[in-house]
Amino acid sequence: MAMNPNKKICDNVLDSIGNTPMIKLNKVAEGIKATVYAKVETFNPGNSIKDRMALKMVEDAEKAGILKPGGTIIEGTSGNTGMGLAIAAIVKGYKCIFATTDKQSKEKVDALRAFGAEVIVCPTNVEPEDPRSYYSVAARLNKETPNSFYPNQYDNPSNAVAHYEQTGPEIWDQTDGKITHFVVGVGTGGTICGTAKYLKEKNPNIKVWGIDTYGSVFKKYKETGIFDKNEIYPYVTEGIGEDFLPKNVNFDLIDHFEKVTDKDAALMTREIVQKDGIWVGNSAGSALAGLFQMKDQLKETDVVVIVFHDHGTRYLAKIFNDDWMRKMGYIDKTGMTAKDVLANRKNIELVTLDKKETISHALKIMNENNFSQIPVSSYDRIVGALYENQVYDYVLKNPHSKDEPIEKIMREALPFVDITTPLDELSGMITGDRMAVLLKDFKAGRTFILTKSDIVDALVK
Repeated sequence: MAMNPNKKICDNVLDSIGNTPMIKLNKVAEGIKATVYAKVETFNPGNSIKDRMALKMVEDAEKAGILKPGGTIIEGTSGNTGMGLAIAAIVKGYKCIFATTDKQSKEKVDALRAFGAEVIVCPTNVEPEDPRSYYSVAARLNKETPNSFYPNQYDNPSNAVAHYEQTGPEIWDQTDGKITHFVVGVGTGGTICGTAKYLKEKNPNIKVWGIDTYGSVFKKYKETGIFDKNEIYPYVTEGIGEDFLPKNVNFDLIDHFEKVTDKDAALMTREIVQKDGIWVGNSAGSALAGLFQMKDQLKETDVVVIVFHDHGTRYLAKIFNDDWMRKMGYIDKTGMTAKDVLANRKNIELVTLDKKETISHALKIMNENNFSQIPVSSYDRIVGALYENQVYDYVLKNPHSKDEPIEKIMREALPFVDITTPLDELSGMITGDRMAVLLKDFKAGRTFILTKSDIVDALVK
């Protein structure tokens, strides 16, 4: 249910969901001709827009008899949906178990546990169908747990319906029907598609722009109809983008997808707070950065509404932590950058080995190219790393292992960093057992490997 704006007292915390304020963006939107409003969803009790659909999924499951008294809610979540479900569970008397990924902020995990939920942290860089993925873990726990309910926010139609019934009508009413553009980050697809369906029924000319991230499949699929696994690689931005196609994403309702880099999203998130005093999370920065990339398509009479999904308190250890921002190369510093180091190299093409290749083949490639380490891929997605000393040690101890696949001995994938990362930050990352990092030029769509010797070479030249 959505909050009744005329109700003076809420019977419980769930009554306070919805009817969030619309706030005009001023300083942070300078340079955009149109009027830009933010639908600020941090005013929901769980501090995110996910409260709306979480309650809707629970209530619809109760009506259908799927969720029974004393039951357990089990879901895969990046944090915000889990919070909404946890709040509903407390009021209605359910237990909660959530699977999330290790890229989510610590604050999100801590918040879920504060509400009494059990949280299982799963690896990010695995295929969705991998039994270790948070999608697979949630589905498995649902099968193993008696009297449990698996909302599956990605495919559950109640997700989009919540926004068709609530978010869309609120935006239409708050703008007096003058909205011309709706801009929002796309994850499960429920927010953008449920809201878009309502708005386009009111005015088919309203443009709906979905914000995607590099490493996600949405944009290319919208433009070509091709699900390209080569588009998939690890990214930092939380809450948007996917490596599969949720059923709640109706591509016919989305006019255009715009990709935004992790760095641009992080910097813009901080600008929103510092310029307009609205404390929001990562996806808000993505949405506004994406709007700036498309600003030339707007005119002064346009009215743009951006959804600000969640609260900045969930990103204190990341976006709002200067040390983390420097480590990621997002805060600009003077001096050489990774791009400068690459300019000093003759051969900059990235060579990888498929995880199914044999150990003997890996040794051959490493010897021929004088590689000390080499990234390991699966369907052109980086999934691990192989080190020269490690391979030699393994072969010496296991003489008959040369025909074994390298996935058996590969280690954790090398970290991705932005090509603008300062040199002093890079040198701090390449230490100990980690002798290299992967550089991503998001604009050019290319990946490079940078080793300690590359940095030394650049410094002495």
